Amino acid sequence: MMDGLSSRLHGTLPRLIPEAYRGRAFVHWTMSIDRRATGWLDPLHHAHLRERLCHALCRHNVVCALYCLMPDHGHFLLCGTSGTSDQALAIRLFRREWNRLLAPARKLQPKSHDHLLREDERAHDAFQRIAWYIAENPVRAGLVSDWQSWPYIGCMVPGTPDLDPRAPDYWEHFWRVWNRLSEQTE
Repeated sequence: MMDGLSSRLHGTLPRLIPEAYRGRAFVHWTMSIDRRATGWLDPLHHAHLRERLCHALCRHNVVCALYCLMPDHGHFLLCGTSGTSDQALAIRLFRREWNRLLAPARKLQPKSHDHLLREDERAHDAFQRIAWYIAENPVRAGLVSDWQSWPYIGCMVPGTPDLDPRAPDYWEHFWRVWNRLSEQTE
């Protein structure tokens, strides 16, 4: 039986081949708390989660252009910075660490959802529209009237702790840093 069909018959989403998540791939990851449980999202959890995310990204040469934590799930827009980047490994490490933070009362659903961005979605304008759509999640959920007031939105580019997606010149700075990181590894 074909893998894709086998996966669908067993109720799981098919995965791309591991190489699709390597190198300078751009991927939108969505991770849900099991049974859509809430009650875990607070400033302390956010700080601990950022620390775990930073370690996973550094270890596997990946940056997070934007993340948005919602009461029952999280979105992460990740970009590889080199030929050795491996988002599948970064996400595996991050999910393990996030589950430790959630334990013992909660855990993540067994599988995360991912969307590997196509070439046309990687163009700066298209990519930024995807990021804006992710950032608007708390507005669409009725949690805030302006995404910039949601305290659980950020980015994680190791080595640039002051980078903030709320800043008017964020994208200019993000692309400059991403290009520099990408050039360093060629």
